[in-house]
Amino acid sequence: MANTPSAKKAARKIARRTATNKDRRSRVRTYLRKVEEAIASGDQSAANDAFKAAQPEIMRAASKGVMHANTASRKVSRLNARIKALGA
Repeated sequence: MANTPSAKKAARKIARRTATNKDRRSRVRTYLRKVEEAIASGDQSAANDAFKAAQPEIMRAASKGVMHANTASRKVSRLNARIKALGA
C-alpha cells in the first residue's frame, strides 16, 4: 500500500488512467466487432461503413498509447484487405 503522499497521488492517477484506457480499449473492440460482423454477413457496403467508423478509433487508441502503433496499423490493413476480398 502507498505510504507517502506522492505515492498515494500516483496510485490515484494510475487508477484514473487505467479506467480511461479500459474505456478506450472497450470502444475499439466494439468498433472492431461491428466490422467483423459486417464482414461475416458478406455485405461489403456495410463492412465499408463500419470500417470507416472504426479506423479513426483504432488510430486514436494507438496515438493515446492504448495499443502500439504497429498493432493498430496491422489491424486496419488486415480489415481493409478482408473487406476488399468481399468484392472480388
